[in-house]
Amino acid sequence: MTELNRRKMLIVSGGATLLGAMGMAQPAWAWSPSGSVAGVGAGTDPKWVWDAEADPVVAAIFERGQVAEVNQALRTWTRNDQPTPSGLPPDLREFVEHARQLPSWADQSRLAAAADFMKVSGRFVNLLNGLGGGMLSTAIPNEARAVYYSKGGADMKDRVAKTAKLGYDVGSLNAYRPDGQMIVSAVKTRLVHAAVRHLLPQSPHWQQGIPISQNDLLVTWHTLPTYTMRKLTDWHVRVSPAHSAAYLHIWQVTGHMLGIRDEYLPSTWDAAYAQSKQVLDPAMGPTREGVELTDILLDMLAEQTSPGRVDRPMVNALARHIIGDRFSEWNGIPREPIWDPLIGTAFPALVAFHEKLIPLPLVPAAAWVLDEAIRQYIRLWLSEGGPVNIEIPDMNRPS
Repeated sequence: MTELNRRKMLIVSGGATLLGAMGMAQPAWAWSPSGSVAGVGAGTDPKWVWDAEADPVVAAIFERGQVAEVNQALRTWTRNDQPTPSGLPPDLREFVEHARQLPSWADQSRLAAAADFMKVSGRFVNLLNGLGGGMLSTAIPNEARAVYYSKGGADMKDRVAKTAKLGYDVGSLNAYRPDGQMIVSAVKTRLVHAAVRHLLPQSPHWQQGIPISQNDLLVTWHTLPTYTMRKLTDWHVRVSPAHSAAYLHIWQVTGHMLGIRDEYLPSTWDAAYAQSKQVLDPAMGPTREGVELTDILLDMLAEQTSPGRVDRPMVNALARHIIGDRFSEWNGIPREPIWDPLIGTAFPALVAFHEKLIPLPLVPAAAWVLDEAIRQYIRLWLSEGGPVNIEIPDMNRPS
């Protein structure tokens, strides 16, 4: 056994007791729906709530053997303003027609302000959502195992391409406009989640009951907007009150479109931070699957910039700087004696330099052009030049 593999095994085995203690100490659901966008609700523990609308429809698709033809029909649906594909089974078509509607409380002015926020701070938001959120997800046992043992775990480049599409679409300037793609990506992702709930309990490697509960969705949600806003504050990135409210709003809408009940979606940042403390903090810990996925993801990131793992030590240091030592240790990210101090010094200086430049005329527009070029490059690399189709999986991990 190599030293690195031995270290990874120690991390995971050492975390087993910690995870057990965390699970026993996890409090009962106490977050009040009065702090949600709905303002009211039953207060049901989200660990025991899934998706009553999508799950039976997708289960019926499997029972009728229609997964392949449904995926074929859905490939033609790519923009928000396109009609629902005519080739879908009636029950799925009815579901999609309902699921694609924005909530009544969606505010187009705040969605537009979210696009303005991305022009100003998109490079940091994308880094935190992509690398930061990705590394946090592998430190969540339920999520790491669900990814690892589902079909996507066997082809992480394809899995990341589809996840990245969702992230790119919500961060695009036209996310929920007619010519955008976020509504489509959200509804398709909701169908994927329902398929995983149908398939994964059939895997001999999955012992955690029905996956992707409302609680699991909330855990993931907090690794994105909540975590990002906290880090932007820590990094002293300038965020106006209007942009802060807009960024929260676009993720409230996105949570709704992904099937999270309105009674669970925080209405304010204070409510989000309080909920995150209850759902995200106790959900995190080390697993063998998470360590392996982290290694694959960081290899992929290094390969994007320099084939042959030349830049892997730098990527390790950047990931460690973003998510911190505790989660890095859980994920098996090694310390880099040369790169760690360099990133630790250079990154805050880069943020400070950005904050001095961004108020200048034309700088936000120019920065967005550069950000978009980088995003498109990553997208092309992940998809190997082809289209990225979010599709219903037809099996679990085949190994």
